[in-house]
Amino acid sequence: MVENIPLVKDKITIRPAVADDAASLRDIRLEALAHHPVAFAADYSMTEAESTEVWVKLISEYAALKKGVVCIAAVDNQIIGMVGLVREKWPKTHHSAYVWGVYVKQDWRGKGVAAALLETCTSWGELHGLSVIKLGVTTTNTPAIRCYDRCGFQIYGVEPMVIYYEGVFYDEFLMVKFI
Repeated sequence: MVENIPLVKDKITIRPAVADDAASLRDIRLEALAHHPVAFAADYSMTEAESTEVWVKLISEYAALKKGVVCIAAVDNQIIGMVGLVREKWPKTHHSAYVWGVYVKQDWRGKGVAAALLETCTSWGELHGLSVIKLGVTTTNTPAIRCYDRCGFQIYGVEPMVIYYEGVFYDEFLMVKFI
């Protein structure tokens, strides 16, 4: 069961986040937003203003309500990657979920960490009755697009002008994986 048994690949542990991970999750999210602002809709300053308690609440609500999961990749208890998965809330769309916040620290990229995180989310989805997982990725983010493609996601459309950063608009590919 994904929620209780961490997956280990070499020295990397992939597992669902728990409340004790909240401060480290906030830190890695801020790192992601600072280094790759075009890759995320979230704003650095707004996220920085949120307390660690916001992350505790998110993790706890996801787990208690089977609303989603935040998965982490860790080495020696240091978080090196994260991804979130949140299911749609309406009964008619409850079979669907959306991936958010995919990020792996620079030194750990190209080692399969993002793929392992996405697979853990997919396993959570299978366990909780999902049949489709969607995501959006900036059309200029070629490494992420290749990763998602390798993980079984397919482009089904383009959403124009999703991100506006420093005077430039960025489109997103809409991608889907059926499970």
